[in-house]
Amino acid sequence: MTTKVHAIVDALGNGLRLALTPGQHADSPQLPGLLAALPTAPGAVVADRAYDTNAVLAAVALADAEPVIPPKTSRKQQRAYDINLYADRNKVERFFGRLKEARAFATRYEKTAASFLAVAHLLAALDWIR
Repeated sequence: MTTKVHAIVDALGNGLRLALTPGQHADSPQLPGLLAALPTAPGAVVADRAYDTNAVLAAVALADAEPVIPPKTSRKQQRAYDINLYADRNKVERFFGRLKEARAFATRYEKTAASFLAVAHLLAALDWIR
């Protein structure tokens, strides 16, 4: 069984929201639900090219945030985005790197999705304490 962990992090790289989906599901449909769960509107949403869909851009606009998502090369109208702000996307990668320091998360010892998500939440909370 494969799964994907989706995360929203703040400007400091601290995990705010986590979601778990089956491995074969696409990444971009998860973003509107994660954005809707945030208590306050973000100033900007920084994501990679895979999130450049009309549904994601509409959800970001609904949250009154700036989309910092590079456009796919197949788009007829190429959007401008802040390249300097896009460089902060590595904070998500570093967040997952810190979670993967725990061997139980990196190798996924848990048998059920609920217990794996619980471990992810526990590790994210421990990451806040660091």
